[in-house]
Amino acid sequence: MEAAPKPILRIGSAAALPAPLRGGVVAIGNFDGVHRGHQAVIDTARAIAEAEGRPLICLTFEPHPRTVFRPQAPVARLTPAPMKARLLSALGVEAVVEQPFDLEYASHPAETFVEETLHRDLGAAHVVAGFDFRFGARRHGDLPFLREAGARMGFAVTAVEAFADEGALVVSSSRIREDLMNGDVAAAAGLLGYRWTFEGVIGHGAKLGRTLGYPTANMVLGEDCVLAHGIYAVRLRRADGSLHDGVASFGRRPTFDNGAALFETYLFDFSGDLYGEAASVSLFGFIRGEEKFDSVEALVKRMDRDAEEARALLAGARPLSALDGAIAF
Repeated sequence: MEAAPKPILRIGSAAALPAPLRGGVVAIGNFDGVHRGHQAVIDTARAIAEAEGRPLICLTFEPHPRTVFRPQAPVARLTPAPMKARLLSALGVEAVVEQPFDLEYASHPAETFVEETLHRDLGAAHVVAGFDFRFGARRHGDLPFLREAGARMGFAVTAVEAFADEGALVVSSSRIREDLMNGDVAAAAGLLGYRWTFEGVIGHGAKLGRTLGYPTANMVLGEDCVLAHGIYAVRLRRADGSLHDGVASFGRRPTFDNGAALFETYLFDFSGDLYGEAASVSLFGFIRGEEKFDSVEALVKRMDRDAEEARALLAGARPLSALDGAIAF
């Protein structure tokens, strides 16, 4: 029987941090995607927390600051807050503080952020951030400012240098979004250190798949999703923790109705009712782009090939990291 997951402590503001968690090591960042660069920040903070015998806290901001500053062009989130918290928890973070972020909060001077959020509310003993961390009104605050303020208020500061991939390119959330836009989920996984995963509730569709011999679990992705339309090899995790391999189509079904985009997953060797269940889906490989077929027969023939390719791809899959093991295996 699978062990119960460790509870995830999500806190709605720095001021609400429980007293026993004050005086900890605080890792700061948006951490969208919790990619390998973010993991380097968390790894550094965790090592300090273990050496000093302090709790490890992660300070993030909700909604994403770029969405607040540019609401007409919201950030396409790689990991919404609940999943981000789970990933951070799997890395050893004891509590995730989701500080509300709006234009009023953004207008606070850098000194106010340090005095009120870090010192007064969190009681930080050590702050860890990426090399390019900026904060406060007009992004006036930087790491030298933070070190000077920390020296006055009694906390240390550690900066983590940029994390580069095997090609010597800096790992970033923007690169991962671009990979997903191109359907290159393998490249995205290389930057994330785990397979990109989304969550949702399984709903009803037009039930076209059932008539074709491919009944599907249907999920609606967020409007900000940048994933390319196409066919993917996937693994679905149910709320009970059980895992099911499958092949999925994401798109508008051009052979039939060219309707609203839907993520439709056919699970191999599975029968049962999944309607209304919450589930997560991890993407293991891109098989082909979405196509319009001249006949239903041609579509089904290609679907048969897609299923074979997906089975072969999933059969050889191995975890990329502990995070992959936690969410996709």
